[in-house]
Amino acid sequence: METTRELDTRSLNCPLPILKAKKALSEMASGELLRVVSTDPGSVRDFQAFARQTGNELVEQTTSGADFLHVLRRR
Repeated sequence: METTRELDTRSLNCPLPILKAKKALSEMASGELLRVVSTDPGSVRDFQAFARQTGNELVEQTTSGADFLHVLRRR
């Protein structure tokens, strides 16, 4: 999946991955995709809640080794 921007939040714990994603999304145009890489297992549920609360679409969530990958589409 082709993303517009990638954000590396490895080694950061809640709420930092969400806060950094929120800032990045605010700088993006509607419809653009943001890929966030995190090592915090709680980020899976955090990004689900974030998407519901903000109206941004959570397009994909996957795990690759110790990394949790989240793809969000800017509303």
